[in-house]
Amino acid sequence: MQIKETGFILFLENYEENVQFYTDTLELVVRERKEGLVKLDFGGSYLMVENNGISNKTEKNRGQNPTVIRIEVDDIDGTVRLLRDKDVQVEVHKFNWGTIGVLIDPEGNRIEIKEY
Repeated sequence: MQIKETGFILFLENYEENVQFYTDTLELVVRERKEGLVKLDFGGSYLMVENNGISNKTEKNRGQNPTVIRIEVDDIDGTVRLLRDKDVQVEVHKFNWGTIGVLIDPEGNRIEIKEY
């Protein structure tokens, strides 16, 4: 098997609201848009968001969503400031292996940013 590219699919209940979050707030570039799905550039792969998911008003627990979206960035402090300037709540955690910023998308999915 020769892998051409890897991708992730995230199902969303409030599809349009979340497409706007991922494109406007996180600034992911739309690669392709079709009825009910958007394919976004995601580093060396893609993130596809589709409708027909289930939303949660707070962060989903691991039983509801055992996956975390991790985005590696060049400048964690600058990225955290940028997101907070867009009124996104980001919780910063420092560990011996590095620092992450944790945010939750409008559906309750956990996203972590980490300095590369």
